[in-house]
Amino acid sequence: MALWLLFLSAFGAATLLPLQSEAVLLGLLVNNQHAAWALIAVASLGNILGSCVNWWLGLKIEHYKNKKWFPVSESKMLQAQGMYQKYGYWSLLLSWTPIIGDPITLIAGLLKENFWRFLILVSIAKTGRYLFIYGLFVQLH
Repeated sequence: MALWLLFLSAFGAATLLPLQSEAVLLGLLVNNQHAAWALIAVASLGNILGSCVNWWLGLKIEHYKNKKWFPVSESKMLQAQGMYQKYGYWSLLLSWTPIIGDPITLIAGLLKENFWRFLILVSIAKTGRYLFIYGLFVQLH
């Protein structure tokens, strides 16, 4: 059950919802009922798949951007689009960052970034973040 909670929080956090998967991960690391590698893998998979949803939404954004429920403001979209156009697909390595990371993955879809390149770069970024969090956890305990 705990792994599902971690997966869902990581997935949701990557899909523009205001969720914090890092807190769930840290809580489960403290609980010490699951292997750290399994927690990192589950969190990474959920977060990567959530970003894939953003990429897909980016492909379809013209149909959704004027909906009331659409969670990204036009200014954040323009900021992310400018960064993406300036730095290209390498900006996907910032997909782990708060505030701009999720819009970058959405913009990648809007600009029709190659899915496999998207998946590789986002996987590196998202897994790297959870490995970094784990490293901090180990240093503090």
